[in-house]
Amino acid sequence: MEKKNAWKKYPEGKRQEVFAFGEAYKKFISDCKTERECVKELVSQAKEAGFEDLKEVIAAGREIKAGDKLYADNMGKMLALFVIGRQPLEQGMNILGAHIDSPRLDLKQVPLYEDTDLALLDTHYYGGVKKYQWVTLPLALHGVVVKKDGSTIDVCIGEKEEDPVFGISDLLIHLAGEQMEKKASKVIEGENLDLLVGSIPFEHKEDEEKAKEAVKQNVLNILKEQYNIEEEDFLSAEIEVVPAGKARDYGFDRSMIMGYGHDDRVCAYPSFAATLEAGTCEKTSVCLLVDKEEIGSVGATGMQSMFFSYMVAEILNSMGTYSQIAFNRAMSNSKVLSSDVSAAYDPLYASVMEKRNCAYFGNGLVFCKYTGSRGKGGSNDANPEYMAELRKIMDDNDVYYQTSELGKVDQGGGGTIAYILANYNMSVIDSGVAVINMHAPWEIISKVDLYEAKLGYTAFLKEA
Repeated sequence: MEKKNAWKKYPEGKRQEVFAFGEAYKKFISDCKTERECVKELVSQAKEAGFEDLKEVIAAGREIKAGDKLYADNMGKMLALFVIGRQPLEQGMNILGAHIDSPRLDLKQVPLYEDTDLALLDTHYYGGVKKYQWVTLPLALHGVVVKKDGSTIDVCIGEKEEDPVFGISDLLIHLAGEQMEKKASKVIEGENLDLLVGSIPFEHKEDEEKAKEAVKQNVLNILKEQYNIEEEDFLSAEIEVVPAGKARDYGFDRSMIMGYGHDDRVCAYPSFAATLEAGTCEKTSVCLLVDKEEIGSVGATGMQSMFFSYMVAEILNSMGTYSQIAFNRAMSNSKVLSSDVSAAYDPLYASVMEKRNCAYFGNGLVFCKYTGSRGKGGSNDANPEYMAELRKIMDDNDVYYQTSELGKVDQGGGGTIAYILANYNMSVIDSGVAVINMHAPWEIISKVDLYEAKLGYTAFLKEA
């Protein structure tokens, strides 16, 4: 079947909306490099759009009705938005589910140490990364420190022009003979992904004991004076190491975006935008943005958490219609686009792709009927009836879309949150944006694919 290039929908002079949406998205991923930053920003935008805190509505004892716009924030790292539809909730919801965590490095709980008059921060990588990609890059620190009194300190160091940046060193080519013989997975070891953060010793004229780790002490003094952080505070901190710098236009024609965290914020952002744009629909619209997908969707803020189920039950209860049967029906009658990225065809690595069944830049929204690996292991495999319904919705709304697998059958594979939502007997399919350099510090997407995703998600909410 012929694939259609979505740029042909937008000839020169008619690309303003595509590029404008790309600019808004660039700002989002430049400002929001952690789950907490994403939730904080999107809650702010949701409030401006008239959304109310579901927990406050419940506490006030208000009855929830059609047209209500609600959000629920789970621990600052998971977000569910509901626009209550005209049909009873038992008829099901139309859900856009994406994740807002991305591969990165995390500081260990006892991270700061000194070695040969250099101060370093010890890290633990998060998610699937090629470790060698993270060396010799300017890196920034984002996160939160929670002190014993319960107060919090937001950390963002390395993004402003006047900020310092940090980095992980690599072995100079002149001495790298043995290193170059190693497998790529062993060129850089996980325990060597430590950040260099200081080299000036603190002057101790009287205390010889402190002078033994004077560079570390100098860093601790800076942390205390400039950020009110003490060494023990790292025990209750969550600080992520991410590439420093803003997302940028990519290519002479500015058709692409290079940025950190496209996987999966390139699906989360248009899902959120579509939820605002669609307004009140026949069925309740849900935008569900979760944490921990990159490490198995585990934990209280991952998709395997009961949080979303609890919020649906609370809404049914506030509508005066809660029962186990009503909850079961609301969940099993729901339809889901598990909005996650797909691997874009890269002509430099053509051998891992099967050309008829892969995603291409500029061909629009990607539907992936099944993911998994080697024999569909661990896959959610969508029903053809559901796929047919989505084809009609996309065609009726002139949304450019394509279908894809994640590489050749024996090459590898991956998974998403789709199978978890499918456990509720929902109709679920993976649907997202194609990415080059997936899981690298700097990933690439097409602006027109991003825009078609927003159009497709909006059409789904209105018509599924």
